[in-house]
Amino acid sequence: MAHCPVILLADRNLPNVEKIASQLQEGLSDVALFLPEEDEQLSNATLAIAIGGDGTLINHGRILSAYDIPLIGVNSGNLGFLAKFDAESLIEHRKSIFAPDTPTMNVMLLEVVVDGNPPAIAMNEAMIAAGSPFRILELGLAINGIPAPPLRGDGIIVSTPIGSTAHSVSVGGPIVDPSAQVFVLTPVAAHSLAVRPIVLDAHNIVTVEMLQANEGTSLVIDGNVHCSLQEGMNIHVKRSTQSLSIVLNPTSTYWNALVDKLHWAAPPG
Repeated sequence: MAHCPVILLADRNLPNVEKIASQLQEGLSDVALFLPEEDEQLSNATLAIAIGGDGTLINHGRILSAYDIPLIGVNSGNLGFLAKFDAESLIEHRKSIFAPDTPTMNVMLLEVVVDGNPPAIAMNEAMIAAGSPFRILELGLAINGIPAPPLRGDGIIVSTPIGSTAHSVSVGGPIVDPSAQVFVLTPVAAHSLAVRPIVLDAHNIVTVEMLQANEGTSLVIDGNVHCSLQEGMNIHVKRSTQSLSIVLNPTSTYWNALVDKLHWAAPPG
């Protein structure tokens, strides 16, 4: 097995993580694992194993994308949609994973800039959320500088393909193949039946102008509040120059995950 070294990212204070980490260290004894608490630099790694749920993997994924280090996700939570492995399956497939031709999928990320401030990276989505006192927002939209019809509602989500199954799909957005080079604009509770989600080519740049905001209106990136938003602010979203490689499980596909974890097209009952 050629990959060396491999960093193990594990918050052992979280439930089940200590047990899974110990299981991996024993089952992958022929892999050169090292732990961040040993003061090794992340840039020394050729692969990274992250143990956790989707939130943990997203946080690690944004960091790893800056170093061009592929991510192996090992689920320790309930859903773990982004995690392609459990401890047993990673140990079982170690010879094909820790090899020169590791199976990976490259996923696009978003760059989000508010009024010329330093950019932030989104792996799943950037969302403008109405916030308290929850009056309707009015948002001015432009695509590549060309004005689009304004949106009135509770906000808008700009999601990556891999993030299309998160908040976007829950408010009526489409499920997108994670290898597609697109992003999705999904309105949240739009004040019009004529407003629908839009899928845009990744080369586009979306600008959202805050025409009307609430005291608690916020920009939320991957589930965390990034900053407060006020009338007159502009949010620019485009494809990031960074991307993330996710290591794939050779016995499972994205479509399997939709059926097994999100119960895609399951009948009622």
